[in-house]
Order: sequence, then C-alpha cells, then structure tokens
Amino acid sequence: MRIKDRYISPFTDFGFKKLFGTEPNKDLLIDFLNTLLGKETGEIVELIYLQKEQLPPRIVDRKAIFDIYCENEMGEKFIVEIQKAKQNYFKERSIYYSTFPIQQQAEKGEWKFQLTAVYTIGILDFVFDEDKDDNHVFHHEVQLFDKQTQKIFYNKLTYIYLEMPKFKKTEAELETHFDKWLYVLRNLEDLTDRPSKLQEKIFQKLFEQAELANYSDTEYVEYEESLKVYRDLKNVIDTAFSDGVEQGVKATMLENARKMKQKNFSTEDIADITGLSIEQIKSL
Repeated sequence: MRIKDRYISPFTDFGFKKLFGTEPNKDLLIDFLNTLLGKETGEIVELIYLQKEQLPPRIVDRKAIFDIYCENEMGEKFIVEIQKAKQNYFKERSIYYSTFPIQQQAEKGEWKFQLTAVYTIGILDFVFDEDKDDNHVFHHEVQLFDKQTQKIFYNKLTYIYLEMPKFKKTEAELETHFDKWLYVLRNLEDLTDRPSKLQEKIFQKLFEQAELANYSDTEYVEYEESLKVYRDLKNVIDTAFSDGVEQGVKATMLENARKMKQKNFSTEDIADITGLSIEQIKSL
C-alpha cells in the first residue's frame, strides 16, 4: 500500500538524504547553506561530499556518523544534521561531532595549527527545553565569545541550530529566501502543491525530487520504513520527555532497535537513530 502524501518528509533519514545528500541534488544543499550562512562566509560555489562515518584516533573510542558531511572549495567543513526528536545531551553530541573535522586537519611534521572553518548545522524538529518559553528566537548561531570584551573570540567554529517548531510563518508572510527554505522544511510533507510564493527554479527542482509519484517501488518501501521510524520515535520520545518518563523511553528505544535489527539496519544506523550505544544494540 502506497503512502497517500504527495511529498516526502525531510525529517526522515530517507527524505533528508534524498534531497540534500546525493550528488544530483547537491545544488539544493549549496543554495540552502548559502542562504543560511549569508555573505559573511563568502558564497559556496562547490561542495564535495565526504565520508559520513568518522573513526576516532583510537579504536576503543566512539566514532561518529554524520547525516551529511561535506567541504567547499576552500576546504571549509560542514556537518549538517537532521534531528527528529529530543535527545539528551544533543548540544554535547554536536560539539563532539565537530572535533572530528578539526582533528583531521592536523598535518604531519611541522604544522602551525592553521585551521579552516568548521560549521555544524542542526535542523531540529523539537525545541530546546531551556528555550521553550521563548517563541521568538528559533535561529541560534553560536561561536566562541569573550565575555569581557563582548566580541567573538574565534570565528572558525560555528554551531547553527534551527528550532523548526518555532517557525510559524504562513505562505503569505514569507519575505526572504531564508523564510522560504524554512517554510519548505517545516511544511513539505503536508503540502499538496508547490506554493505560489516558491516559484524559484531551485524550489521547482526540490518539489520534483520530493514528489513520491516519481519514486520506484523500492524507494517507496525505503521511505515507508524511514517514515515509520521517524513517527514512532518522535511520538514516543516527545511524549516521554514531556511526561518525564525516562524508563519508558529506554524500553521503547530498545524495542525499536530490535525491530530495526530484524530489518537488517546496520548497528551504526540503529545507534544514530535511537541514541543507544553499540554495546546495547549488540546485546539485543
């Protein structure tokens, strides 16, 4: 039975990687990043996708699996993550992830520690607990900051978080290209047609790539599985966080992990989706 929606959800693993993590759709990612980062960083002309699985220096340490990892023509690195539901220590996780592209820049022999910029971007389908009473600020851009001088101390390490549930603009209220991107990300799954305000060529391509009618039967099956994981996981975790039922979350995570193992998901993918450790998953 095929899904009744017209367009995919970009908050599923399948949908996000289909739209932004494939070579034919690289221009979608470039346009989004240029719109998000603005002119201060310079225009991104080209991107190269890098290995998403990052191994630590020691085999006993934990590795990282990025949703999207790429670099531009100047060697600047971009980690782009879609986060489907609340997760304990998400900020800590994103900071840990950013250490991989930093360490990879080390050169053998004499090296002056000159680094290229690293950007970690989180598109969040939830609101930070500490920000839940502030409905106005949804776009967070964080850099190392000197409290004494009130100036940026170091501008080559940037964390950007978009709390998407806070973006409430209607189609009629869209003004900038950035507004339009956020509107698409927030509403794509629920749309039945391309909005009249989103007639730019880049959005024409996005809607063509997101239309389920263009997918093969195999792609439908992959998307259905990805959509089910997203909805189940988000529903359970969000409910548990609001109720404070931590034990229930863990039990459901373990059950979801068992189901994913039965469907031959890789151990690394299960860990990334559920937040469980590799050891916990292997013991199931």
